[in-house]
Amino acid sequence: MSPAILLSFLIGYFLLLIVIAFATSKKSSDNSTFFIANRNSKWYLVAFGMIGTALSGVTFISVPGEVGSPAGNQFQYFQFIIGNAIGFIIIATVLLPLYYRMKLTSIYSYIEQRLGFYSYKTAASIFLISRTIGSAFRLYLVVIVLQRFIFDSYGIPFWATVLISLILIWSYTFKGGLKTIIITDTLQTFFLVLSVFLTLYFICSSLDLDIPKTFETIKNSGYSKIFFYEDFLTSNFHFSKQLLGGIFVTIAMTGLDQDLMQKNLSMKTIGEAQKNMFTFTGVFVVLNIFFLSVGALLYIYATKNGIEIPLDHVTGKPRTDFLFPEIAFNHLSLIPGIVFMLGLTAATFATTDSALTALTTSFCVDFLQMDKGENSNSKASVNKRHLVHVAFSLLMFVVIIVFNALNDESVVKGIFKVASYTYGPLLGLYSFGLFVKNRGLHDKLVPFVCVISPALCYLLNENSVQLLGGYKFSVELILVNGLITFIGLLLISKKTDQQTKF
Repeated sequence: MSPAILLSFLIGYFLLLIVIAFATSKKSSDNSTFFIANRNSKWYLVAFGMIGTALSGVTFISVPGEVGSPAGNQFQYFQFIIGNAIGFIIIATVLLPLYYRMKLTSIYSYIEQRLGFYSYKTAASIFLISRTIGSAFRLYLVVIVLQRFIFDSYGIPFWATVLISLILIWSYTFKGGLKTIIITDTLQTFFLVLSVFLTLYFICSSLDLDIPKTFETIKNSGYSKIFFYEDFLTSNFHFSKQLLGGIFVTIAMTGLDQDLMQKNLSMKTIGEAQKNMFTFTGVFVVLNIFFLSVGALLYIYATKNGIEIPLDHVTGKPRTDFLFPEIAFNHLSLIPGIVFMLGLTAATFATTDSALTALTTSFCVDFLQMDKGENSNSKASVNKRHLVHVAFSLLMFVVIIVFNALNDESVVKGIFKVASYTYGPLLGLYSFGLFVKNRGLHDKLVPFVCVISPALCYLLNENSVQLLGGYKFSVELILVNGLITFIGLLLISKKTDQQTKF
């Protein structure tokens, strides 16, 4: 496929998003609109739009690519998805009622009221660090594809591609914020879902498969094994590890994350927010089955046509993230290539625009206190918010450049590895707030606990084979991190007669 065609498509796509942004923000672009969409969002739009935010380009490229990786992943990722679904249900029934009862704009305000000032700032800081890294990873994934298949042809350097992408995202989010994103994410999720089903259709057509034959081919392919019960100690794929990891990664990265919770808090009632989460959960699980199926079909197609896993230009190693774009752009016809580009762009930019808005909201509310006082929607306050938005865009730019220089493994592994360390302390903080009564914290020591905990977790992970009889951690490491934080908070607390409100 011609780079000029892909570039023209990309420009047209962003022009559409900018038109939507203008239409949604022309009547109001104050801070209330940007932060919580005036608490007037429709639950069904949020539920559908959240799918694109939660899936991202990681799911679109890395999950199918991992199916046939040399490590023998197959469909083991679905074990993690089952844990995700359980985690979403816990969020809907435990955390959302708490957030709505307290009428929060930033979910970290709960920590301030329950545990104290320093705990609150620590929780907000953890989110800012975690979400910046995670969103930079996700955007990095789509940028390396854009670079490889479009911008390399024009001699444009990688850093310029990153900068252009962030400028485009900033241009359609800086005024309307969450109000705009709820609409653009709905559109982008539609494109994402459409591209998944069309991609399946095109690959199946290329392999001369109808629907019954497709299911049979995937089942007999050697890629479709879901449940792994072998070798509990050393296997990262063991069902119990993936299930527990899925539950607690979801609670931490969704329920304790301002990004996805910000959308839930933009609805009128808790009932609508819960309806949103339950609907989203069902669609999320089904779509991931289709992504895994795409992965199996990609490897079947590659084997039939003698296509090798593309090599990374930097490391020279096979990189499964590149298999999907390689087949879509270079081995299928024009229309499948455009469909792939549509899905990839929609998935990744739906995640990044949402993250930039959430990062800006958290900093403005948790550190600049913009949700308080009569001047919270003043022109000066709005201008300050614009500066914060620009600052986080530049920060993400720097993180992506650093990540490009250091990364040499699948992005899907990298994100969850980082999340196990950065989100773990949030699990500990919220667990202490929710379940420990009549104990007061030494609030000023909380930041130290939340730094020491990931460090101990890292050391435990690196030496687990020697210390734990050969045991190797997988994504369940986040639970251990949260537990270490919880124990640390207990150690710096003392019994009190004061009753907790929440």
